[in-house]
Amino acid sequence: MAQSIAVTADQGHDEEHHHHKQTFVTKYIFSTDHKMIAKQYLITGLIMGAIGIAMSVLMRLQLANPGEPNMVFEALLGKWAPDGVMDPNMYLALVTIHGTIMVFFVLTAGLSGTFSNFLIPLQIGARDMASGFMNMVSYWLFFLSAAIMIGSLFVELGPAAAGWTIYPPLSALPEAMGGSGLGMTLWLVSMAIFIASSLLGSLNYIVTVINLRTKGMSMTRLPLTIWAFFVTAIIGVVSFPVLFAAALLLIMDRSFGTSFFLSDIYIKGEVLAHQGGSPVLFEHLFWFLGHPEVYIVLLPALGITSEIIATNSRKPIFGYRAMIASILAIAFLSTIVWGHHMFVSGMNPFLGSVFTFTTLLIAIPSAVKSFNYITTLWKGNLQMNPGMLFSIGLVSTFITGGLTGIILGDSTLDINVHDTYFVVAHFHLVMGISALYGLFAGVYHWFPKMFNRMMNKNLGYVHFWLTAIGAYGVFFPMHFVGMAGLPRRYYTNTNFPYFDDLADTNKLITYFAVATAFAQLFFVYNFVKSIFFGKKAPANPWKSNTLEWTTGDTHIHGNWAGPIPTVYRWPYDYSKVNEEGEYVIAGQDYAPQHIPMQDGEEEMNH
Repeated sequence: MAQSIAVTADQGHDEEHHHHKQTFVTKYIFSTDHKMIAKQYLITGLIMGAIGIAMSVLMRLQLANPGEPNMVFEALLGKWAPDGVMDPNMYLALVTIHGTIMVFFVLTAGLSGTFSNFLIPLQIGARDMASGFMNMVSYWLFFLSAAIMIGSLFVELGPAAAGWTIYPPLSALPEAMGGSGLGMTLWLVSMAIFIASSLLGSLNYIVTVINLRTKGMSMTRLPLTIWAFFVTAIIGVVSFPVLFAAALLLIMDRSFGTSFFLSDIYIKGEVLAHQGGSPVLFEHLFWFLGHPEVYIVLLPALGITSEIIATNSRKPIFGYRAMIASILAIAFLSTIVWGHHMFVSGMNPFLGSVFTFTTLLIAIPSAVKSFNYITTLWKGNLQMNPGMLFSIGLVSTFITGGLTGIILGDSTLDINVHDTYFVVAHFHLVMGISALYGLFAGVYHWFPKMFNRMMNKNLGYVHFWLTAIGAYGVFFPMHFVGMAGLPRRYYTNTNFPYFDDLADTNKLITYFAVATAFAQLFFVYNFVKSIFFGKKAPANPWKSNTLEWTTGDTHIHGNWAGPIPTVYRWPYDYSKVNEEGEYVIAGQDYAPQHIPMQDGEEEMNH
């Protein structure tokens, strides 16, 4: 009953909307339409991504030729690269801001913010989010936090420099180094605002999925995309407040003389007044968000992949309920494994074995997802468009990155490679590249719905193959460099003759990194050009079953010009045949969710 009232109220709200003439400001800037807010998130996320990738290229150039002058550094870094030689403090700052931007601003907000906003109302059959105003506030808080983070690059003492994990004491003592000063304060303020934005968005997504589903859209008829966004939002609500608490306590240590994370610190021979705090406490608080964060980044990408692989295999997704169960299992387990980031922090070995056990358990639901993707592809009528290629690429990096996670999740093995490039290779593949592939797959697949135009397929193919080869070219050799013991975050390794043999490998990784970064220009060109000059998109270009393709091509606030469609079936009725061996809908191999069951047709027992 509550659901029908909500939907009716929403329809009334929509009819009111048609009578208001929208100005440029209300339509494109302070919009409360979930579709426009999704585009704002996407474009902001892509701009932040370009900045983050540029930083990683600067880091790789430094590692390829440490200590040598480089005109790129001189042009971009100014006083931080006297005579073109990068300042070591700036290298650590680049590591810090690159990690922060990519994890939070691109892969959390850019991915979740875009597709949760865009798809939740469209795929569950709702006029808009539960609160359009809260949705708008969520985006503008994200924009503000992004602006502060970018602004911190220009302060005199430099941006925050303590690694993206900002461990004390570097982050807790403003006088520790240049990057511990104003830059770090701005980092903390930016993250506090970002967390507020994330929580507003997540609460909105949860309420919308629970309350605003259209008639017939039971939880077991939801597309797996919506399940992924829904559970991701729940993980965010559970874990982000913990990082918020850590950031507030850190601000108090820095500015108000408390000692939550500081104890027995000496600077220039003088003992500071701080007593009784523990930097390990900060590690616990940070990683209690930090590990669920991996799945906040990954689950939306996996949900997008589920939808795209089923659609482009022309087959029902294999193991629908098992996929939902694995999403729920991952969500639960992700909150009890954070200690595997801290095996070298002096942890009790018994506690280490507990965290090893819970970490290895996550391999089970992850493997369920991987096998189900492969089984869905098996003997399918595969449509190899760019979205499908990136989805299959995600399955590949999810498996290869996940395998090294088994090593790092085992406390006895992890101790040998902790804080080396082995860890960098692992999490970039399993979280960074996999989630980026999910983002690209989603853009290629839903671009026609967002902009009513098609992206250029051939440019998409070039983008995929250059990116896929380049990504493995960067991160595959990195595993071997890490197993040889090369520590991460060092701006040069020339002081250690032991690592001289790895210099050529570092150069190779840099060549691949620069090439992969430039390959993204194919995507940028394709994206921008297609918005204005792309081929007009048909109503349902991928012949998909979900509700978003039933809205028509006019973008109105409220999504459907007439009544919201009723749902009669689950979203994966592809290539479904009746007893005579004919497709259940004559002449087409798909049965959209709003088409009633045909005579003699049985609902699939999923």
